[in-house]
Amino acid sequence: MPPTERYQPAPVWPSLGELFADPVEPAEFPRHVLRYRNQAAATEVGLDGLDDGEWRSHFGELRPLPRNLERPLALRYHGHQFRSYNPWIGDGRGFLHAQMLDGRGRLMDLGTKGSGTTPFSRGGDGRLTLKGAVREVLATEMLESLGVLTSRTLSVFETGESLVRHDEPSPTRAGVLVRLSWGHVRFGSFQRHAWERSTTRLGTLLEFAVDNYVPEARDGGEDLAAAFLHAVARRSARLVAQWTLAGFVHGVLNTDNMNITGESFDYGPWRFLPTYDPDFVAAYFDHGSLYAFGRQPDAMHWNLCRLADALLPLSSEAALGEALRVYEPTLHACSQEQLLWRLNLSSRGAEADQQLLAASYAFMETSAVPYERFFFDWYGGEASAVRALEGPEAARYGGKACATFRAVLSGYVPADPTRLEHPYFQGQPCSMDLDAMEATWAPIASEDDWSALDAKLAHVRQLGEALGSRGARAGQPA
Repeated sequence: MPPTERYQPAPVWPSLGELFADPVEPAEFPRHVLRYRNQAAATEVGLDGLDDGEWRSHFGELRPLPRNLERPLALRYHGHQFRSYNPWIGDGRGFLHAQMLDGRGRLMDLGTKGSGTTPFSRGGDGRLTLKGAVREVLATEMLESLGVLTSRTLSVFETGESLVRHDEPSPTRAGVLVRLSWGHVRFGSFQRHAWERSTTRLGTLLEFAVDNYVPEARDGGEDLAAAFLHAVARRSARLVAQWTLAGFVHGVLNTDNMNITGESFDYGPWRFLPTYDPDFVAAYFDHGSLYAFGRQPDAMHWNLCRLADALLPLSSEAALGEALRVYEPTLHACSQEQLLWRLNLSSRGAEADQQLLAASYAFMETSAVPYERFFFDWYGGEASAVRALEGPEAARYGGKACATFRAVLSGYVPADPTRLEHPYFQGQPCSMDLDAMEATWAPIASEDDWSALDAKLAHVRQLGEALGSRGARAGQPA
């Protein structure tokens, strides 16, 4: 029996053939303690009716869902990692668990993290620390509230295992995570088959990707590969704009972590900015600051160029180069759009909106005002000046940079004045910087007390309700 009548299994990946993924077996864990269940995400794909035992069976023990993939699949891909090509990677501690349609008939994937070893584990244990799972919950919940198209954490079980890691106090607790996303076709998925010089498999993967994830490419002319790259470049530019205005630093923008859906996923050493800083780095091992906050737009463009390289056997250099030209103007337009959304302001035209964007960044960098505090204080523009000038950061709202910012801001009006009255704006801004994240984890680590996480998630969701981002995933990524 299906979990609910809305559950529509759609296991399409096997249609690609055996050279795109490897069947694997999930790990067996000594315990299955449910720590997080995303009922809203489950509702979208008809899994909200699972009882506790069924949820444990499918997302703790990782047993197949009805009429879905008979065995999990570790997907094959390659990737540039810190710009060095690595042909020895693939799903090493996760796999594709199931595929299904959401309520609008769009394909969705369930993928795992910490579910055991695969042929691509490269000597690793295939496990995930519980802290890593909690960090992914926090990242995905916060990004969703800040209007970023992101995978969502569906489930986390603690597994009763102890792990040794060099970047956490060890031994540390383990967990297994299941995520819901638009898909798991990476830039590196194409790179693998290009590296293996299989034009046939490249073409098969392209057709599959367009049919299931990038349908607008069918309307882009006879050169399907160029139309596909054009669409992916647009989606990727929008994602970078969303990251930037969220103050988010992904940390590891390797080509195997880039999704053709334009969706953020694969959260490792992520960070949110405490204050605006283009040089801020998330990953302790990013010694050259390659993926610093201010370099993320260039990193994404570089990755798109590598996707273009992989698609070259199916197109021409001229056509693919032309397709990539959409990236910069889309990034600029989406950055303006995202700033206006974050501040709840109506557009005054591209030239004025760009001036506001530049003035906002200049002021944030000069004043070192906390990143989320800036958007909290000036939500609605000058209509919120009293809150800003009487709040705890009032001393920062002076000087030439602030005067310039306010002069530009004065020409704007709220897009939705009713949002200014939301209870969220009567409290404190929701931050997810390192201190806030660690404060959420600390009582779990020391006392197995999950109340701080519950409270944090409630605050994050209140932020999303105030901004209107919760439930705003109706549109296909574009």
